[in-house]
Amino acid sequence: MPAPPTDSFVTIAVWTGAIALGVTLLLACQIVLLRVELRRHQRRDAQVVARWRPLLNAAIVGEQPALPALPAHERIHFMRLWVHLQGSLRGDATLALNAVARRLGVDELARRMLARAPRDERLLAALVLGHLADRAAWDRLLPLAQAPDSALSLTALWALVRVDPHAAADYLTPLFIERDDWALSHVAGILQQAAAPTAAVLGRILPTLPQERLPRALRIAEALRVPLPGPVLAGALTSGAVPVVIAGLRSVMTPETIAEVRALLAHSDWQVRVQAARALGRIGSREDAPRLTALLGDQQWWVRYRAAQALRELPALTRADMAAVRASLTDRFALDMLDQVLAEQETA
Repeated sequence: MPAPPTDSFVTIAVWTGAIALGVTLLLACQIVLLRVELRRHQRRDAQVVARWRPLLNAAIVGEQPALPALPAHERIHFMRLWVHLQGSLRGDATLALNAVARRLGVDELARRMLARAPRDERLLAALVLGHLADRAAWDRLLPLAQAPDSALSLTALWALVRVDPHAAADYLTPLFIERDDWALSHVAGILQQAAAPTAAVLGRILPTLPQERLPRALRIAEALRVPLPGPVLAGALTSGAVPVVIAGLRSVMTPETIAEVRALLAHSDWQVRVQAARALGRIGSREDAPRLTALLGDQQWWVRYRAAQALRELPALTRADMAAVRASLTDRFALDMLDQVLAEQETA
């Protein structure tokens, strides 16, 4: 039997060790370089803050400071400082910061950055232009609003709303309905400044949407707490699709559709009954007490719980009325649920 080629194994082991050592040294050098670069950026940030913050503070309190030129190597650091201050101020202070930015040409710089800067700088530029409500940036922000990068597109959308809420609502609302990768919490935060025009757009396009898009559109209306036209909402409440009905019930804010809501208390799907009870608690009247009392005997725990809460929330229903409802109950589960909800009210 031939001897194993030990020389070959030794050679391979030596080369493998040498390569591993080289890679380790390269990684160590890279880490050192990154730390050096980080320290350099931190020093530059500190220098920019020390130079520009007193001037920006003077502008915020109503002074007109003499502004030096903004060197190229300080522009990004200045913009970060400026955006940070904008995020913590309101009213005239933000207008004063806007005036400083325009005097330094930061608006023109940000518009140029949108086209060809790295991703993080384009994000910064979109934030700057949104705070400036820069109308000249509208056409440059539109392509970013449809970018596959969620963070970049949402930032551009926020800036568009700041620039022109009415035009943005027309353009953005269909996008928000189509893009499932955009979290509803972010969508609601962005559209908050354009709630009224967004409600108008939703009322106009809801009847034309396919069934699979209706729940998201209705959830946007719910998140913004904007009332939808009665006929539009009634169409959702009478839909044959359970997700659409549930989303419609969550959007009920006014008594225009109270007849449809009352009818859904007897729906075969327990989740629909839950949302119908909650909606009736928001828009119902004293005469709805018997309907909700009947729901206290539902087989589903959540239906009984929401019905009890809705009873508690009905307007003009006094403590004596609640005592009368309690006395009328013969179902042990209904009685337990009403007692639980009333106890929660006492301890709240």
